[in-house]
Amino acid sequence: MVDFFRRALRKLDKLNAEQRRELLVSAVSEISLLENVLDSIDMGILVCDEADNLIMVNKCAQRLIPMNYIEGVKLRFAITNESIVEAFGDIIKNREKVIDKEIDVYNQGRNRLLSVNVVPLVQDKRITGTLIYIEDITEKRKGEARLRRAETLASLTTLAAGVAHEIKNPLGSISIHLQLLQKALAKKIKTCNSVLENKEEYVQNENVNEKDTGSSTDKYFDVLKEEIDRLNRIVVDFLFAVRPMNLELREGNLNYLISHIVEFIHFEMEQSGIKCNLELDETLPKILFDERYMKQALLNLIKNAQAAMSGGGELSISTNYADNEIRISISDTGSGIKKEFLSKIFEPYFTTRETGTGLGLTQVYKIIREHHGEISVDSSSDEETGAHGTEFKISLPIPQKETRMLSYERDSFNLGEKI
Repeated sequence: MVDFFRRALRKLDKLNAEQRRELLVSAVSEISLLENVLDSIDMGILVCDEADNLIMVNKCAQRLIPMNYIEGVKLRFAITNESIVEAFGDIIKNREKVIDKEIDVYNQGRNRLLSVNVVPLVQDKRITGTLIYIEDITEKRKGEARLRRAETLASLTTLAAGVAHEIKNPLGSISIHLQLLQKALAKKIKTCNSVLENKEEYVQNENVNEKDTGSSTDKYFDVLKEEIDRLNRIVVDFLFAVRPMNLELREGNLNYLISHIVEFIHFEMEQSGIKCNLELDETLPKILFDERYMKQALLNLIKNAQAAMSGGGELSISTNYADNEIRISISDTGSGIKKEFLSKIFEPYFTTRETGTGLGLTQVYKIIREHHGEISVDSSSDEETGAHGTEFKISLPIPQKETRMLSYERDSFNLGEKI
């Protein structure tokens, strides 16, 4: 439609009065339609020219932001909230491109959380102003918080059920061996009491009885100690899974951490017949992470890969930097994971190994999520094709650095310097 009006304007001097009237009516109709569309959008939109004068504001923006809108007035004079004026003023002054900047606003008796985006307004390959669009994310954040609480409760319920199941077995074993220990001690006491009746016979039989009873009680005590240690491990793992982590974030390079871990397990891998391949991206930027927890997560994944390659194989670890995130891949040529198990492997107490606790990958998942990252798994265990192996993929976001918008020039455009 814009092209139509441009062509009409070039022939304006050839049009008669009626044609000009029809052209004007059509233009007004198009502008009215555009205004209705903008006012119907559930998102605030503000448009400023290159001098930061407001040239358009839709109704949603006027509802979300306390302002006195007069066309052509400076943005800083139209908005009545000082904190918003300050935030917008710095953004526009520095010509920054801003994505999803969250600000708190009190307006019309309500506290709102707004997501603000600022982008350049480009026309004919030149920046002619600034476009600001605002979204009320108050209910969205509340919904996310409710969903997180529901997920936490569901996970806790599953975890508690798993703990109850795991604790039941060692408690049963402890109960049985306590009964056996009680019988062995009762037998010992009965034998000792017989000394009152026949001391000589007791002395003759004491060496045999004492040896048999002593070895039995030692065995029972060893089992009790083992089961109590097992209970302690279950409780410790449970507490790790439910307690919030106190991360000590320090800036570091994940390549160095991975290299250190591989060096640490190098000889163990060689003895298991496993070849370790490293492909580390040298452009990997530094990132904030807790070295202790991140080492635990990566080492856990590597140990799982080692267990899956009991007959030897290849372990490949790679890092990559792309799309403002660090990606880590840990893959093996082991036995793989069946498709029906892939959706369950991060669940508490789910394990396919006889000696596994079922909490290792749950801990890995929690550590990565605490670092605001994501973890996924791809695996194949196809007996027909012979394809085997598992790959864990970790992505860790890097805080987006502020970038400036293209600086406006009347005859050209270029990229402004970073602040």
